[in-house]
Amino acid sequence: MTDSRVLLTGFPGFLGSALVERLLERGDGPIACIVEPRYRDRAQRRVDELTANVDEDDSIRLFEGDITETRLGIDDPGETFEHVEELYHLAAVYDLAVDAELADQVNVQGTRHVLDVAEAIDVDQFHYVSTCYVSGRYDGVFTEEHLQEGQEFNNHYEESKYRAEVAVQERMEGGFPGTIYRPSIVVGDSETGETDKYDGPYYLLSLLLAQPKWGSLLFTVLGSENAELNVVPRDFVVDAIAEIRTQNGSVGEVYQLCDPAPLPVPAFIDTIAATAGHRTVMLPTTKPVARTVSGLLQRYGINVEPAALDYFDHPTRYACPNTRRALSGTGVEAPPFESYADRLVEFAMTDAAGQRR
Repeated sequence: MTDSRVLLTGFPGFLGSALVERLLERGDGPIACIVEPRYRDRAQRRVDELTANVDEDDSIRLFEGDITETRLGIDDPGETFEHVEELYHLAAVYDLAVDAELADQVNVQGTRHVLDVAEAIDVDQFHYVSTCYVSGRYDGVFTEEHLQEGQEFNNHYEESKYRAEVAVQERMEGGFPGTIYRPSIVVGDSETGETDKYDGPYYLLSLLLAQPKWGSLLFTVLGSENAELNVVPRDFVVDAIAEIRTQNGSVGEVYQLCDPAPLPVPAFIDTIAATAGHRTVMLPTTKPVARTVSGLLQRYGINVEPAALDYFDHPTRYACPNTRRALSGTGVEAPPFESYADRLVEFAMTDAAGQRR
């Protein structure tokens, strides 16, 4: 049994680690974290980093488990987590190329298992981290009020997160105390650029860095001139969750954690290229051709993902009225991408150089 009031899945992942750190800063420890056995050593190293300057070295407590199993692979979660009042569910497969079976097993069935445990221990609030891309390829402005719109999906990742959120909202309709957060594409820290998750826009940077600065070739897909690339830094997502969860009225709500004024795709590409110091030549092409080229580049060790191309002609725009109301006057807001792009690029380039050494 643990006396922790907070339970979290998704540690020591990209968002989970940062959220645990922020909750500890706010005095919410000790925090119990469910960790897959294969990640136990990595999780312990992260615990050691986060508690190096903390008097209570047991402020993060690790419990081996698995969200794909009933009761999360824990013999008696009701007894083990008897004192838990808040449960944060972040664990998921964040991979655009994930296959359908794994996406269902982790993102959909895993979420249902976590919901079952949350109900069994009668939590006061269940915090679920979804994604803006439950929208699929919805043609228009997608708000917090939207979900089941008959949309088609770019990939199994999107569809599985959609189905998982449907499961959460169905329980909320029955009175379950849930709060849903939908980040857009999450990149590194806006102050330091720090990240350990090089996907999304980083594929574009990877392609640039594999070419000479005096002339880099990038391909653009038809329709990208009318699309937006909505990204937010990790610190904004974590700060927003930490702020919103303390507010009365957040139970039962959905919050899209997105940039309310994102850059169009061409301007986004220009910003990345200019920040990296590359002169670029844009080559218009179709997505099938671009996917073929991306696949070939992967074989040569260039970190690009063909599935990411679907976001360069993405028809959906995101609005976040609930989030803007909740964060009004708090000082927490999504910064413009141009204001921190240099830090993202500098960190990624430095990290890449270190890995080459």
